[in-house]
Amino acid sequence: MPRQPRFWYPGAEYHITTRGNQKTPLFHDAQDRRVYLNYLSEARMEFPFDLYAYCLMTNHIHLQIKTHDTNIQLIMKKVNHRYAYYFNRKNNYVGHVFQDRYFAKLIESPFYQIDVSKYIHLNPVKAGLAPTPCAYEWSSYPTYVQFRRMPSVNPYPILSHFPYPQNNAYKQFVENDPSLSITGKELAEAFL
Repeated sequence: MPRQPRFWYPGAEYHITTRGNQKTPLFHDAQDRRVYLNYLSEARMEFPFDLYAYCLMTNHIHLQIKTHDTNIQLIMKKVNHRYAYYFNRKNNYVGHVFQDRYFAKLIESPFYQIDVSKYIHLNPVKAGLAPTPCAYEWSSYPTYVQFRRMPSVNPYPILSHFPYPQNNAYKQFVENDPSLSITGKELAEAFL
């Protein structure tokens, strides 16, 4: 039975996850992660989209993407095919790099939008890879709280939901207590 096409419309926003085949590592070193981010940036030039958040874990990836006029399917095909070719060639591997096709959850509310960004940025902390989200090098979190410029990342649509100073309010929202799961709806009720 053929796969169902993903639901898409211009301006659709997604939480994208993709995992290494059989949960094996997608990244062996910093160069691999830089190459993936470069392919993501190149795809953004060809098929414009907004990258709100990302986190490159060892064996999986989280992306928060808002499309413009290009179907998410074309964007992810471009990035993942290029990376798979690079990864197999570099490591002298053959076969699938990614387990199945990527997972794409449609984001249809501002509450879910900020919940997804929090989830993405806390992923390395929950996995025990870093004591704080800022300590993890391979995520967009520093763009949010330190205004460390990352040309491909646009934090402002998410930061716009927070009171001034937005970077500090966002940091409190994410880091206050990683074991607590305050939701975007609860945040809105507290601040708005």
